[in-house]
Amino acid sequence: MVSEMKPSSDRKTNPIRNVLGLGYWVQGFRCFPWMAVNFFLKDGLKVDPSTLQILQNSANLPMVGKPFYGVISDAVYVSGQHRIPYIAVGAMLQAVSWLAIAIFSKLNISIFTMTIYLLLSNLGASIVEVANDAIVAETGKQPTTSSKNSQSSSGELQSYVWMASSAGGILGNLLGGLAIDRFSPKSMFLFFGFLVALQFFITISVRESSLNLPKTPNVGIRKQLSELSAALRKPEIAYSVTWFAASYAVIPALTGTMFFYQTEHLKIQSSVLGISKVFGQAAMLLWGVVYNRYLKSVSPRRLISAIQVSMAVFMISDVLFVRGIYRGMGVPDSLYVVIFSGLLEVMFFFKILPFSVLIAQLCPPGCEGSVMAFVMSALALAMIVSGYLGVALVSYTRVTGDDFSKFPIGLLIQAVSTIIPLYWSYLIPDDVKSKSRRKEE
Repeated sequence: MVSEMKPSSDRKTNPIRNVLGLGYWVQGFRCFPWMAVNFFLKDGLKVDPSTLQILQNSANLPMVGKPFYGVISDAVYVSGQHRIPYIAVGAMLQAVSWLAIAIFSKLNISIFTMTIYLLLSNLGASIVEVANDAIVAETGKQPTTSSKNSQSSSGELQSYVWMASSAGGILGNLLGGLAIDRFSPKSMFLFFGFLVALQFFITISVRESSLNLPKTPNVGIRKQLSELSAALRKPEIAYSVTWFAASYAVIPALTGTMFFYQTEHLKIQSSVLGISKVFGQAAMLLWGVVYNRYLKSVSPRRLISAIQVSMAVFMISDVLFVRGIYRGMGVPDSLYVVIFSGLLEVMFFFKILPFSVLIAQLCPPGCEGSVMAFVMSALALAMIVSGYLGVALVSYTRVTGDDFSKFPIGLLIQAVSTIIPLYWSYLIPDDVKSKSRRKEE
């Protein structure tokens, strides 16, 4: 009887893995056009470090609306489907925006127009991410032969989509680093526009019924909002999400300034930056494998806190790097950028995997899309706040595109800010599995 059940489970899983594999891979590959955006803004539109960072973070504003997209996705069905149509719409919006940027980039596009198209692109990406995250959460909530198997299945699917996204990021950064010196930004925008257009056509060819998602009643938007509100009032969810968002928001991001420091002050080549990002994405891919095999049993609080401490250590290492300590020890700047900068950039996202598994276990059935969307929206808002704090910190330390003498002070403040959330890490549940077993008993 067991042997008869396994093939059926595999048939149910494969279509979902195909849809999610493509979706998360394209999501990871989005770094390809964004690398071109950074160089286009710096070299083509001649923006300064603060303006670049403001544009980078402001373009993420559509991500804050994820709870709304999640409620719509949960409550509004299109031809009997409530996930696939939204993935298709999101892919179409991205295709339109990137193709428009490609067409107008050679016509002296203004910063304002560029920002509008980037906002439209991220709107489409956020809709796709909401639908994909909801499918992952729904699949993880499907009943299996035991609670242990259910939790294992959820963690495995989370790791699978994490690795698909990382694989897309590896290829995107590798090709981006090579293409930026050989092709114009317009060509890179055009290529990605055609890629998401292909995703659109593939998506509309899939019937949601083939995914065998759990059937949930169509309760309407008002009822869905009520269920989302009830879920967010649960202390274990409310406290966890609050801590998670705050752990990002209190850290002033200095990505735009570091990009200028590496390219303008150190004259690091774009290919080296591409390799650095590839190294980081490879680390993310490895992190997914390691987590799935060895760390799923580690308590979320301990694992997330350990990641937070590691981030602070790498930031202090950046202080030494900018002060030239490693250079004096014979370590080439390019080697440091590839290894340590690449790792630090992705380490910010290491926490997402264990936290997503945690929330999937805590999430009530029927509003998975809404709750997961709220989590990612809180993360997006926290990252925007972090970016704006970074702009304020750069202004306070008086770092400019020509003067980086006070940059180490800003990096040190960033490292100290990263340690602060550890004082409230007790807000993260530490015994989710035992609670789940008690509820089932």
